[in-house]
Amino acid sequence: MKCPRCQHHDSPGVKSRADGGPRPAATCPACVVSTPPAREVYTRRRLLALSAAIVAAPLAASGPLAARAQQRVYRTGLLVTTGPADPILARAVEAIRQGLHEQGWVEGQNVTTEFRYARGNYDLFPELAADLVRNGVDVMLVASGPAALAAKRATSTIPIVFATVGDPVRMGLVSSLARPGGNVTGASFLASPEIAGKALQLLKETAPGITRVAVLRNPANVQHPLLAKEAGIAAQALGLGLRTFEARAGDALGQAFAAMSQERTGALVVLADAEFWAHRVRLAALAAQHRLPAIYGLTEHVEAGGLMAYAPSLVDNYRRAGIYAGRILKGARPGDLPVEQPTKFDMVINMRTARALGLAIPPALLLRADHVIE
Repeated sequence: MKCPRCQHHDSPGVKSRADGGPRPAATCPACVVSTPPAREVYTRRRLLALSAAIVAAPLAASGPLAARAQQRVYRTGLLVTTGPADPILARAVEAIRQGLHEQGWVEGQNVTTEFRYARGNYDLFPELAADLVRNGVDVMLVASGPAALAAKRATSTIPIVFATVGDPVRMGLVSSLARPGGNVTGASFLASPEIAGKALQLLKETAPGITRVAVLRNPANVQHPLLAKEAGIAAQALGLGLRTFEARAGDALGQAFAAMSQERTGALVVLADAEFWAHRVRLAALAAQHRLPAIYGLTEHVEAGGLMAYAPSLVDNYRRAGIYAGRILKGARPGDLPVEQPTKFDMVINMRTARALGLAIPPALLLRADHVIE
């Protein structure tokens, strides 16, 4: 029989089976010599396996450990109303980072912050916002309404989160509180207008002998007309005369206080406003100079020397803004995140200022205060 491998050479040792059929032929001697040794086959298999391992190595490097090593660091841009030396800024930044941390973002590890300071000059906001856009931050955080408006004009794609805007709908920042739309959302400082009436009531408790009260408002603040109207309603109910004064900053503030003194005003309500907040030290000094007991719409005024405040918690708002920024970095769309409204209100009293004004704060009022500065 022919060799089953080469079909040419005769195969030796072929015998018939018991049934008469031929047995499978053995391989001829020539083919046996030419058959590769088992060791060579094994070596080729090892080479193939090694090649496969080399190809698979880059894929293994893209696993979880490599992903952590190559993790992207996101950048947030913070547009600050004041300057780096502002003591309140440190608390605001800490609150933002706390909110980010609650969403899994840690400063210096997977997120960093770029700061731009207006130093009280609102005219700088457009250029500062444009600079953050040019630097390609992933999320922009802003405090005041003017800063938010400047940021919105600078970009329609980078998400913007505000922390202390009064009325974002009336300002044109969002379509509605429930469905902001666009690239802007955040934590509003918008409280019910009745908060102005509550402030006036607290002021009357603090200085029971007052008969005439002034309200200081910023003509550029869209929420102030509603607050001033509510203060007027409360004044009428309390039997108080009320006059509204307008000012923004600089000499206008001094002129407004001089006019209050000329009209023998007995006390003052300073409505919540970002510009007033930026000039809080000057406002406290003017109130002390004209010996006016004053209640403010932001608690930081009291730390600057003001008498008292009843207001939403600024730190809590910054923390919630940080939470929103963290959610956006994870992929949430700002237009789908409803604008949050204040839920925590603080009453703060400065006893040093009260003593300087000769006021005896009623014990019941002190018990209701969230913070008392001695």
